[in-house]
Amino acid sequence: MTYQVIEEDGFKYIEAGKGETLVLLHGLMGELSNWEQVIERFKDRYHVVIPILPIYDLPILTLGVKALSRYLHRFLKFKSLNQVVLIGNSLGGHVGLVFTVAHQEFVKALVLTGSSGLYENAFGGSFPRRESYDYIKEKVEFTFYDPATATKELVDDVFKTVNDRSRVIRILTMAKSAIRHNMSKELSKITIPISLIWGKNDKVTPPEVAQEFHELLPNSELNWVDQCGHAPMMEQPEIFNNYLEKFLDRILLK
Repeated sequence: MTYQVIEEDGFKYIEAGKGETLVLLHGLMGELSNWEQVIERFKDRYHVVIPILPIYDLPILTLGVKALSRYLHRFLKFKSLNQVVLIGNSLGGHVGLVFTVAHQEFVKALVLTGSSGLYENAFGGSFPRRESYDYIKEKVEFTFYDPATATKELVDDVFKTVNDRSRVIRILTMAKSAIRHNMSKELSKITIPISLIWGKNDKVTPPEVAQEFHELLPNSELNWVDQCGHAPMMEQPEIFNNYLEKFLDRILLK
């Protein structure tokens, strides 16, 4: 990515543009580059901010979805941001949901894509063959509809991460926290506008998960992206961005 990571007061983040603030939340194995097409599309009209969630930095005994939500709260206060649009993929969506339940006054709207919080079929409870590059490649390809989206660079990054013992322990701790933290009984509390933008071929958080989110979130819309897996903003960025733009125009440009 061409954007510089800013480090201030214990926070790391990228930001670009001016206007209403969009806060992009990456997933468990997500990179900032996952959002590159979103930044490019919206930086001329919006203030786009991507905090790096401290999955590898927080004390492991407190690591979990709620800890990341508290971190997001501290970050927004540090940046003096209010009434933001939270846009989260996978674990990032889950963090956005937990934060919104606790601090709905900070959030104008929420966008979820492949969000955890109800059910996910991820790596599971372990990486039984993490030393095998082909096994990791297969697992990364599982995330997408088109296996070619799992570039060598992406697979290399995941392979390096899961073969770092400290990091893999944190990833598994975080994944277990997300699975345990089912939000089905809390979603009715969220009354702000929500856009669900979901891959029709998502095998990690399948289409029925999106349907359940839609039924449980009282002010939600559901948009399908065909020939797309768990990360629509990466695999079908133009379609994702078109849905996002229509939603933002509706809620912000009234």
